[in-house]
Amino acid sequence: MTTAHEPADVVVSIDVGGTGMKCALVGTDHRVRHTERHATGRERGPQAVLGTILDVAAGLAATAAERGWRPVGAGVVVPGIVNEADGIATYSSNIGFRDVPLRQEVHARTGLPTAVGHDVRASGLAEARLGAGRGRRHVLVVPIGTGIAAAHVVDGAVMAGAHGAAGEIGHIVVRPAGPLCGCGLRGCLEAVASASAVERRYAELVGTPATAAQVAGRLGTDKHADRVWAETVDALADGLLTGQALYDPELVVIGGGLAESGETLLAPLRDALGKKVTFHRVPEIVRAELGDESGSLGAALIALDLVGERA
Repeated sequence: MTTAHEPADVVVSIDVGGTGMKCALVGTDHRVRHTERHATGRERGPQAVLGTILDVAAGLAATAAERGWRPVGAGVVVPGIVNEADGIATYSSNIGFRDVPLRQEVHARTGLPTAVGHDVRASGLAEARLGAGRGRRHVLVVPIGTGIAAAHVVDGAVMAGAHGAAGEIGHIVVRPAGPLCGCGLRGCLEAVASASAVERRYAELVGTPATAAQVAGRLGTDKHADRVWAETVDALADGLLTGQALYDPELVVIGGGLAESGETLLAPLRDALGKKVTFHRVPEIVRAELGDESGSLGAALIALDLVGERA
């Protein structure tokens, strides 16, 4: 047990979302010692959001010191395009960031070595190291919520790509004549098989709204729900088939809101992918374990990796 005479080293962890921030103090043993949640307040503009991040980071560092813990680093993850090498939030439409030198700002405010990362990649890193991907070398983590993205983790390291944009599996075109995607293309996986796509398609067929969870709950009793779910699973299988060709993971971890349906999604998805595969190996497909805390745990991991590199 940690005492005042044996201070624990902890890192400040902040996962910035479009509406809220999940924040924590995490020990070098990966144990979460303290958590907080704060509103992002994006309606106040990007400078105000940056100010909140800096205030929260400083507050967490102060909390650590007050409790006899030693803050040794900070990790902040944001959505959008992130230049992780230089610690810059290049483009985050959810919070209005454009070329924000986040690492520099957090370090200036807290004095802590700071790592900056992408929210989906950080979440995937946590799932691969601490969650459903523990002990596996090649893991593809695919959160399916309002959108669809992916994190490719090899030997515990997440692949960011040459320009910080790796893992955009949601923008693989799987239905060329499909609905218009927010990126400007038609038929992207995200536009066809995300939770929001399930809701939109069901409303188109029935004329009344329903959440993706409600659609899943109506399977077997509602022919429209059955149709939407079958279309969704088929499109996801096509997206994962492309992912398998590109990444060849041994394990695919499905997260996000749509994964809350569990085997209602995963069982037919395994079957559909198995029928489409030719010469590729069929990966194991499992549900994510860490829930909505995976982003803050991932932020802690990139901070701990940074501290380890500097040690």
